[in-house]
Amino acid sequence: MTSSLILFYLLAGLSVLFSLLVVFQRNVVYSALFLAATLCVIAVFFVTLDAPMVGFLQILVYAGAIMILFLFVIMLLNPRALERRQLWWWGLGALGGFVLVLEVMALVSGFSRAGSPSQSPGKGFGSPEELAHSLFADFVLPFEVASVLLLVGLIGAVVLARRGE
Repeated sequence: MTSSLILFYLLAGLSVLFSLLVVFQRNVVYSALFLAATLCVIAVFFVTLDAPMVGFLQILVYAGAIMILFLFVIMLLNPRALERRQLWWWGLGALGGFVLVLEVMALVSGFSRAGSPSQSPGKGFGSPEELAHSLFADFVLPFEVASVLLLVGLIGAVVLARRGE
């Protein structure tokens, strides 16, 4: 077994463990912190795939900015009220888990038929030049829609915070 395969299994185990802790944690603040840890492990995955720029952006944008926004919203909405258990949430979660198991089974069966991938990502994969070209040439409309959506969310958070004063 090579060291990269051992690292992959270690990171995969950590990401699954942190993801399960996100779901099964009773305190929503701790759940958000475990989500940040999961996002950091995913960033390490990107670094091991020779895409350090994407890994650093994963930490800066998702584990940094978005998680801080999540924590502010959680604190703004009173976490005690969010922890009330309702039966329909359990049913919705069970349905989502069932769909996830079906998707993983389909993915695994597709991999077993196709075999292992023989090609690695391209030479420029994950580089700042490749990322900029992909964002501003191929995906410019989704990029702009996401930026407008984030702006609307920021304005909404400010309005909600001002209303509480």
